[in-house]
Amino acid sequence: MLNVCEIFKSIQGESTYAGRVCSFVRFTGCNLRCVYCDTRYAFSEGVMQPLDMVINTLDELGCTLVELTGGEPLLQADLPQLCSALLARNYTVLVETNGSLPIDILPDRCIRIVDVKCPGSGQGESFLVKNIGLLRKADEVKFVISDRYDFSWACEFVNRYAVCEKATVLFSPCMGRIDSADLAAWIVDSNMPVRLGVQLHKMIWGDKRGV
Repeated sequence: MLNVCEIFKSIQGESTYAGRVCSFVRFTGCNLRCVYCDTRYAFSEGVMQPLDMVINTLDELGCTLVELTGGEPLLQADLPQLCSALLARNYTVLVETNGSLPIDILPDRCIRIVDVKCPGSGQGESFLVKNIGLLRKADEVKFVISDRYDFSWACEFVNRYAVCEKATVLFSPCMGRIDSADLAAWIVDSNMPVRLGVQLHKMIWGDKRGV
């Protein structure tokens, strides 16, 4: 059984898959409380669904790119089984996780999008460092940047652990805290080998649920 907050189809707004049609499964529950969280409803809203029901809903949506997110999806005991079932049906499976829990429970062909929480999130000590050694080239690591201190902190983290040698790294501006243009300028000035990531879905629809 899986505690499902919502399932919907939209345009992928983040990661290197941004712009593609994608189905989303948002799970209920999170072990962190980031100050800028934009899905607080997923802390508690949800309905228990059997794995087959989730797969049937995704099949009906007709999109073979799917993101499993939250909340925190790794809190779902049956998540590895869902991933395996979707992979067997030739889905491309993205799993977005807050980085505080071991990612090696996921099947090898899953693409892990791992958040490293910066100090501005209020959860800057939450990252499980052993996850760095579990990254693969297909995986992505995301830093949400709230201010210049976050940017410096993220650069130091990336350099200390050679994260860019292990996976694709994205720096994303925290909407309402810094402008994308400022973060872009900092990246250019620093020559950091990272990608600028913006929340494309919010640029299209604003801060709206289910997109």
